[in-house]
Amino acid sequence: MKTIDLSPLYRNSIGFDRFASLLDNAFRAESAAAGYPPYNIEALEENNYAITLAVAGFTDEELDIKVERGVLTVRGEKAKAEGKNYLYQGIANRTFERKFNLADYIEVTGADLENGLLTIKLLKHIPEAMKAKSISINGANKAHVELKDESFA
Repeated sequence: MKTIDLSPLYRNSIGFDRFASLLDNAFRAESAAAGYPPYNIEALEENNYAITLAVAGFTDEELDIKVERGVLTVRGEKAKAEGKNYLYQGIANRTFERKFNLADYIEVTGADLENGLLTIKLLKHIPEAMKAKSISINGANKAHVELKDESFA
């Protein structure tokens, strides 16, 4: 796989280290993930999202969901089925780990497991200080500052 040189990004910007590492990790992770389990990412409303993973055959005790340093990790580990003699085993009962990079101010609000689909609910909560605001412009006629220096009078 060809790597991308991100050094021009570092020369002209400050504070985008996380963005560059996200790009680098995305290029590496896609080939390693192999597409299991399949998933959907859905925008429900302006600030509400959901990730749905197809985890048929897994119970909620066999699934583990964690968020650490802006990365949502979903792990599934099936117990070994002992005493069964399969002639053919086409149903995937393998252990998996799926990682999702979360943007700033995204928090996990809950998870549901229904009919073999694990749905993780996400909420984007932007602090008031980070929201866009209008700035009024003071014209020359609106604001006139007059300085008085009494030492020259």
